[in-house]
Amino acid sequence: MALDELKSAVPDYAKDLKLNLGSVIGNSGLPQQQLWGTVLSCAIATRSPIVLRELEPEAKANLSPEAYTAAKAAAAVMAMNNVYYRTRHLLSDPEYGNLRAGLRMNVIGNPGVEKVDFELWSLAVSAINGCGMCLDSHEQVLRKAGVSRETIQEAFKIAAVLQAVGATLDAEQVLADNA
Repeated sequence: MALDELKSAVPDYAKDLKLNLGSVIGNSGLPQQQLWGTVLSCAIATRSPIVLRELEPEAKANLSPEAYTAAKAAAAVMAMNNVYYRTRHLLSDPEYGNLRAGLRMNVIGNPGVEKVDFELWSLAVSAINGCGMCLDSHEQVLRKAGVSRETIQEAFKIAAVLQAVGATLDAEQVLADNA
């Protein structure tokens, strides 16, 4: 199982990450599609080759082809949107908020899976990419659809743990290469 291999790669000094990795994925209460779509979209968003290489096969095995593609699409479109909307929000000139984005985001309207699942994956990726505007937007859509705060929290806990595991393992790889 790739999750076990990823956990075993986490160094002893990051034992909390190893335990959290097992908890947020291995003991998640999310339905399989929501769980593995969140895992895949976040693994992509971490930009960590190790995390993606280890978790992608299991995600692919647990997702329909449509959900697999939609999770990758969530990571892709949010990589763009998070930069755009975070920048617009951070600029002190409020007039940027009045300008039309003019960026294509068609996949958000027709992701090929349940809208709630795609929104959850988009929220998790937005957590990794640090876009408060996108986080608020996706959280509001999810809450209006009746998704609980606990479910939303599970998604951003997965995002947090995968981001930390990716940063740690990538740093360890660089340090090993320099030794």
